[in-house]
Amino acid sequence: MAGSRLPQQLFLQGVAAVFMFAFASLYTQIPGLYGVDGILPARKTLRPQGKGRWQQLWETPTLLWEAPQLGLDTTQGLELLSLLGTLLALGALLLRQLRTLLVYLLLWAAYLSAYQVGQVFLYFQWDSLLLETGFLAVLVAPLRQRLHHKQAPQGGLAGALPHEDLPFWLVRWLLFRLMFASGVVKLTSRCPAWWGLTALTYHYETQCLPTPASWFTHHLPVWLHKLCVVATFLIEIAVPPLFFAPVRRLRLAAFYSQVLLQVLIIITGNYNFFNLLTLVLTTALLDDGYLTAASGNSHCKKTATSWPRTLLATLSLLLEFAVYGLLAYGTVHYFGLEVDWEQYAIHSRTTFTFHQFSQWLKTVTLPTMWLGMASLTWELLTALWRWTQVRGWLRRLYSAVQLFIIGTATVALFVISLVPYSYVEPSTHGRLWTGVHRLFGTVEHLQLANSYGLFRRMTGLGGRPEVVLEGSYDGQHWVEIEFMYKPGNVSRPPPIVAPHQPRLDWQMWFAALGPHSHSPWFTALVLRLLQGKEPVIRLIQNDVAKYPFHKQPPTYLRAQRYKYWLSHPGEQSRWWRRQWAEEFFPPVSLGDPALDMLLRQFGLQDKSPPRARSSSNILAQALCWVRKQLSPLEPPTLLWGLFAAVGAIRVMQALHSRPRSPRSSPLAKGEKHRPAPKKDSGAANKQAPPARDDCDSSSQTPGRKK
Repeated sequence: MAGSRLPQQLFLQGVAAVFMFAFASLYTQIPGLYGVDGILPARKTLRPQGKGRWQQLWETPTLLWEAPQLGLDTTQGLELLSLLGTLLALGALLLRQLRTLLVYLLLWAAYLSAYQVGQVFLYFQWDSLLLETGFLAVLVAPLRQRLHHKQAPQGGLAGALPHEDLPFWLVRWLLFRLMFASGVVKLTSRCPAWWGLTALTYHYETQCLPTPASWFTHHLPVWLHKLCVVATFLIEIAVPPLFFAPVRRLRLAAFYSQVLLQVLIIITGNYNFFNLLTLVLTTALLDDGYLTAASGNSHCKKTATSWPRTLLATLSLLLEFAVYGLLAYGTVHYFGLEVDWEQYAIHSRTTFTFHQFSQWLKTVTLPTMWLGMASLTWELLTALWRWTQVRGWLRRLYSAVQLFIIGTATVALFVISLVPYSYVEPSTHGRLWTGVHRLFGTVEHLQLANSYGLFRRMTGLGGRPEVVLEGSYDGQHWVEIEFMYKPGNVSRPPPIVAPHQPRLDWQMWFAALGPHSHSPWFTALVLRLLQGKEPVIRLIQNDVAKYPFHKQPPTYLRAQRYKYWLSHPGEQSRWWRRQWAEEFFPPVSLGDPALDMLLRQFGLQDKSPPRARSSSNILAQALCWVRKQLSPLEPPTLLWGLFAAVGAIRVMQALHSRPRSPRSSPLAKGEKHRPAPKKDSGAANKQAPPARDDCDSSSQTPGRKK
């Protein structure tokens, strides 16, 4: 896709924004999740095994190995990385000069370092997606940003370097893999809710963290929910191949469909930075011409049309009609759409079987790989053609080296990504070349390419399972421990917390889907609450005074499993209904043999004492001071404060850089303000031509009159 320098800058800004939110959100939760008194202390994951320094760094790639060199323990090193990552991402978001390869390499390395010690609390698909996107940003970002006033290098298209669009194509390929796989797995999972098109009748009340809008969308008519499921399949399965369409309007139609889906998900659910990150990926479907026209900076200059251009435009229009017609026919045919004029509804049903879908998937998976390969080949040929337009042997040699390095990296990443992408269809996965599997296995731990498949199965079909913790001093009278974000009190409205991700609340949602033994970390949570550890309490209630046992830890702790449903319309001051289901975790106390057995079974007992923290280390003192200043703020407030600060600074930057209106300039008010022309010996004085008011004055001839 030629001419994508503006989308690349938009992509780099978006990646910086997501990194900023991700680092800031993680920073607020480090003491409770990974501290010495946290649920899963990070220091347990970094224990030298007697290997060489570089081998150790390659097998567990994290900068936290160097924390002791700074006089910090693992938790303090993680805090330092998160703070530096937040500030660096903020700088890249605000300053164009910082959107360079080195900055994005540091952001990616810092998040990968946190990922290596994050354990179960960082094992989400959007964390892997951020790492993969962050590495692509490293390739997309230039070595240094060229200033606006400098003339673009000669050769190529509009001053673009020959290799510039190659890594940006990988962003489009990543978006395709994410969306196509997410649509396919809904059907390959054999989930009855997806096959029956009833998934959205459960989704809004069973998702991890609903929003207030979830209550209203949950009560929409069933036929509309089913129609939205059909639209989801259309957007996630049928539309993604259009990402590689040769017709620009088809790509823009695919872009708008993806944006619509992500915006609706943002409104109806708290999915932290995931939807924002997906929107950032959609910038790969745009081009300079579209963004320039959208910003109102397009020129009024028109080019003469010739018969080849007219023919090409006609063929493109015919192709568009054919694609839209095929999509409409396929949707009506495969989902049995029927209009009920009496009830003003559109009824839908799945008209194909699992076997038919599996055969279709076997047929199309390999061709989609060939489609990606053909599209990449076109990008490579375009880059080679641009290279032939570069003038000067020294500049051409430099461009050739850049093109070879970036081209090789692009092809290698595409080949590696075929392995996780092929997971959607097992027979295709087995047909891949053995060398591709070996190459993927070599770099798999770097998270350069991952498999995706969101909302694979719809849970909570019989009611949303929810774990409720209870504490007691005497074992007879129990008090519920309410979390800040997850459902608990039936009268409390669902909160809006995105782009923050409360990772404990998310894991509590997963824990409720099975027995507590499937979530070993839950036993550690119980232990820390019995011990009264404040960092863990702050994960539940940031204002410790709202925690029911803030004065004295409970003597006993247990957990109950409830079934939750969104309340019916008309129920006053109630957002939820609930019913007790069963005991989730038995009553335990400190020193209880049952609790000690679970801790030993899950390897949660830490017999080695933590490394003593240095109180004289200036860096450690600075980290402690920053933590003390920020801890009173709730994480969503902190993140929205960052967002507001960025918005205010960008507005000030825009006002400062806005050019003065020509009409306000003294030189534009009349000829009397113009400097007197110099007299030439033997030449008559010539009057300066009046200022033109054409929409594209640069393209007009000097003597042209209005």
